[in-house]
This record gives sequence, structure tokens and C-alpha cells, in this order.
Amino acid sequence: MCAQAAPLPPPPPLVRLLGRALDVLSERLHEQLVAAGFDDHRMSHDKVMPHIPPGGITLAELSRRAGITKQAMAELVQDLETKGYLRRRPDPADRRVRIIEFTERGWSAVRTALDGFARVEKELQSRWGHHDFTLLRQMLEDVADHTGSGQGRRDAAEPTT
Repeated sequence: MCAQAAPLPPPPPLVRLLGRALDVLSERLHEQLVAAGFDDHRMSHDKVMPHIPPGGITLAELSRRAGITKQAMAELVQDLETKGYLRRRPDPADRRVRIIEFTERGWSAVRTALDGFARVEKELQSRWGHHDFTLLRQMLEDVADHTGSGQGRRDAAEPTT
């Protein structure tokens, strides 16, 4: 009598793999920020920093872009303001509204993050080769552009952290 081999488990869902890849890359970026002296940076700050354009943004628009409530965003912005990454200034068009923008420390963290992204991408391109790396980038852009989230590609002027 022959014993049958147990069936192989199905591969993990693609969304789970993408989420895990994001977690790993986010952890690496966080480590690089801490090593560069931004030891008060928290992973939750990643809900804020990538969504602030160079000219600043209102709390309502920032929370909409990040997909979180204004109350949650207000807490994160307050934390980043206390730590010296952000400041608020009156909106010249409507003095009741405050514009959230980076301080010099915030811009320094953005530059460090962008350098970290570039290093990670260079490592991945070295590991996989230019063709496979470019193909992965194109496929991920396609997924991001067609998910129906309305977020699609970021404005090229927006910093990413």
C-alpha cells in the first residue's frame, strides 16, 4: 500500500505577500531613520509624512489622502509638531484654516527617507537585475493605478517617506 503525500498548502494570497513586503521595507526605512538621528520617528508617522506636499496641506486634506479620520490625523500631526518635524501656519486664503508643513527637521527626515528608498531600490535591482526590477515596478504601478481607490499615482511633487 502506497502512502499518499499530503497536498501542498496553497501559496499565501498576493495581498498578504505585498503587505509583508511593505512591512519589511518600512522596518528597514525606520531603522535607517533612527540610525540617521531621527530616533523619535515612529512607524505611525508613515501615515502622515508621505502625504504632505512641499507647499503644505490642510488637516482635512491630509486625513483624506491618508485615509484616516481627522481626529486620528490631528493626534499624529500634534506628535510630529511636538517633535519638531511639522509646523502649522495660517492659510493666507482663510485665516481660520491652518496649513501643515515640514520644518527643516522634517525636510531632513524626508531627504533621509528618500535616500533610504534609493538604497533599497538599488539593492533590489542588484539582486534581481534591471529587467526584473523594472518589470516589478511596472506591475506595481499598474496595480496602484487600477485598484479603484482613487489614489493612483502620487503627484510627482509630493515627498514620500
